[in-house]
Amino acid sequence: MKILIVEDEREMAKSIVQYLRQESYVCEVAYTAAEAEEKIMMHDYDCVLLDITLPDGNGLTVMEKLKGQGKLDGVIILSAKNSLDDRIKGLNLGADDYIPKPFHLAELGARVSSVIRRKRFGGNNKITLHEITIDLLGKSVSVNGRMVDLTRKEYDLLLFLLSNKGRVVMKNAIAEHLSGDDAEVFDNFDFIYAHMKNLKKKLSEAHCPDYIKTVYGLGYKFEL
Repeated sequence: MKILIVEDEREMAKSIVQYLRQESYVCEVAYTAAEAEEKIMMHDYDCVLLDITLPDGNGLTVMEKLKGQGKLDGVIILSAKNSLDDRIKGLNLGADDYIPKPFHLAELGARVSSVIRRKRFGGNNKITLHEITIDLLGKSVSVNGRMVDLTRKEYDLLLFLLSNKGRVVMKNAIAEHLSGDDAEVFDNFDFIYAHMKNLKKKLSEAHCPDYIKTVYGLGYKFEL
């Protein structure tokens, strides 16, 4: 799962990134409204943490650009306690939640998880498709009730493919989802092939049919 953190207080942004990475999220940071607008134009995110007060403008303008593009990214507004009007405006613009500053990182993590479950998976804590069950809270996968020991990247890859089931997922989209901004430093997609090969092998060893199809020259598709 990929998160964009729009926050000009660098120490706070750093703390949020450290915490969410421990929770297995890929994180990107924008310190200004201009940076945020550029990123949301180029990429899709599972959740955007949006500070309202930014050095070059109001974060709600970023919200308007995001919704104006018809994007489905979840949005959580980070706001000062006295900014009730901005919080209400943000919710009316389509924000999914808000959390007033200061906040506990554990609460922020829970709200991020809740928004992603609601936006991507109908609010469910578990996803079951035929033999496969994914526990979104426990970040675990089982096949026919038997746990499958996946790495963080393999888990993220399976969840990303499953959340786009029936659609071809391009290799560059997978690279961005797994690595965020770091995807730009890779010369090829060998790291995707390695993660995909290991994921398919582990699922096969758990007697799961091969639902992940290769679409040559494009990417992959999770097809039931």
